[in-house]
Amino acid sequence: MALVTASGAAVVAVGGAAAADPLPAAEGAIRFATFNAALTEDRPGGLLERLSGGGDAAARDVAEVIQRVRPDILVLQELDRDAAGRSLALFRDEYLARPQGGAAPIAYPHALFPESNTGEPSGVDLDGDGVAGGPSDAKGFGRHPGQYAFAVLSRLPLGGAATFRNLLWRDVPDGLMPLSHYSEAAQAVLPLSSKTHLAVTVETARGPILLLAAHPTPPVFDDPDIDWNGRRNADEIRLLVDLLPGELPAYVVPDEGALGARPAHAVVLGDLNADPTRGDARPGAIARLIDDPRIQDVVPTSANGDITADFNGGMRVDYVLPTAGLEVTGSGVFWPATGDPLARLNATSDHHLVFVDVRLP
Repeated sequence: MALVTASGAAVVAVGGAAAADPLPAAEGAIRFATFNAALTEDRPGGLLERLSGGGDAAARDVAEVIQRVRPDILVLQELDRDAAGRSLALFRDEYLARPQGGAAPIAYPHALFPESNTGEPSGVDLDGDGVAGGPSDAKGFGRHPGQYAFAVLSRLPLGGAATFRNLLWRDVPDGLMPLSHYSEAAQAVLPLSSKTHLAVTVETARGPILLLAAHPTPPVFDDPDIDWNGRRNADEIRLLVDLLPGELPAYVVPDEGALGARPAHAVVLGDLNADPTRGDARPGAIARLIDDPRIQDVVPTSANGDITADFNGGMRVDYVLPTAGLEVTGSGVFWPATGDPLARLNATSDHHLVFVDVRLP
């Protein structure tokens, strides 16, 4: 895991507000957001080539959405990660730092771009095809290491951070891993997290807030002989629950060192690939999180209701969930209505940016 810190450039207002632009956060409130931007390529280095020079149309649209919503802390998902983290640097410097579509540039001087299990070879035949190689034999599905990774961008300082990329699925007590399907060799290398789970402290003027981020695997598998039904997805969501403020279960061990003291207040963010009532998620998987008494299920909406993604007839899979002690002052899904000039941004990704504004008591 690498923490990237850089001095931010001054932000100069460009153009006027558009009809779909969210109102600024209330005084003293912090805007947390998550956005699956779909900035990914199947070929290693493909995204770097696209981003270089600042001319990629899709990346410019992603940057414009961010510039219009102006989150203070953003979990940006599906951003391919190269070993040096250049893709994030390119996106910040050549897209976010430049005006897009009449929106003002935005600077994020603090960032995290943790390593991802996606595309990372396991060395074991996980999918049972007799060959130990390929996307389905990676620790998390991906055609090259770092595909579908995620980053955290922050206008506020970031404190201590921990990842849980190496936590083995088999070590989850009463977990849903189908042990009869996986060999001992597979059980010894397959992690719970398909990308990674991240816990990092956001330092605010009123005190620290714990940010918990993840991108669990979609709850769909191709093997009809096993009742998969979102087993890994459900256990990945369970880890987020177990990372909430309170007593930490013994199995929750970070990749490096000890987790240490955690703030009393937290926000969970990410494309969790689970809808409460629709789709293929395991029954109760997301309810375990959103119904936890420590969580406020704010349910941000747009003109299209509570859905946050376009596929399967519309799904709620992207979440920003503050803990109960935080005051919620605003929320929304950036999904301009048909006829709004900014509706041109709706095709940027099959997900839409979700935000919640919170204020420490």
